[in-house]
Amino acid sequence: MKTLDAVVGRGGMLKPMEGGTYLVNDPMLEDLKIGFQGQHASNLGGIISNEIAKELDIPAYIVDPVVVDELQDVARISGVPELPRVSKFHALNQKAVAKRYGIESGEGYDNLNLIVVHLGGGVSVGAHKNGKVVDVNNALDGDGPFSPERAGSVPIGELIRLCFSGKYTEKEIYSKIVGKGGLVAYLNTNDARELEDWVNEGREDAIKYYNAFVYQVAKSIGEMATVLEGKVDRIIVTGGIAYWKQLIKDLMTKVSFIAPITVYPGEDELLALAQGTLRVLRGEEIAKEYK
Repeated sequence: MKTLDAVVGRGGMLKPMEGGTYLVNDPMLEDLKIGFQGQHASNLGGIISNEIAKELDIPAYIVDPVVVDELQDVARISGVPELPRVSKFHALNQKAVAKRYGIESGEGYDNLNLIVVHLGGGVSVGAHKNGKVVDVNNALDGDGPFSPERAGSVPIGELIRLCFSGKYTEKEIYSKIVGKGGLVAYLNTNDARELEDWVNEGREDAIKYYNAFVYQVAKSIGEMATVLEGKVDRIIVTGGIAYWKQLIKDLMTKVSFIAPITVYPGEDELLALAQGTLRVLRGEEIAKEYK
């Protein structure tokens, strides 16, 4: 332990912030404790890293929390003034794979226009323009494609009528959107590997919802291509579901006309945390201050 230079933890539901590596400070600790944008297990990351770092008299950091917000102003407008669009997505993994591609391509993340697709328990599709995520769906509890556990965008009028039908509590409605939506609602599973088995076995209902999933993800990629005005250098697909080779093939059929596709399957978030901290320790980036 005494040989450590820094400690890093997952960032939590803090105030909206631009991407990067942040030094854990008192204002951050206070917002993590109260859950500024909600209670979530990731709120413990900065608190735990700070406790360890204090004992060793070394700095503690967080990297690219879920609340990274680099949206362009036009992307915030929803059509209802009380309901602005917000940025909550798989920022840590999206940023990590985008930077990885920037290095491997020799172009640099800040010089590229990328569409990054995270396929996991939730799905986020982000438009990365010159190092900033200028548009992305709210993958936590908002919009976008449905996923193994989340409903994504749903018909708003019907949702309102469901809310006031008297059949469900607020908690039950929310669980239909997050936790019990998507594949769980249709097929009673949140395991994409199980869905893959059913598709390979020719199960008709599984094939139906698999096709719908690919369709919705592809449609979201097309949407982000318009955000980048068609100038897309690469589509990057990541997350656990990216291991599904047939799904990637079917997705490529729909979107490869937009840009070439690179696949980085899985979620190497511990590595992403370490890399973000190393960039600061090596002087490649300056740690940002949370206010």
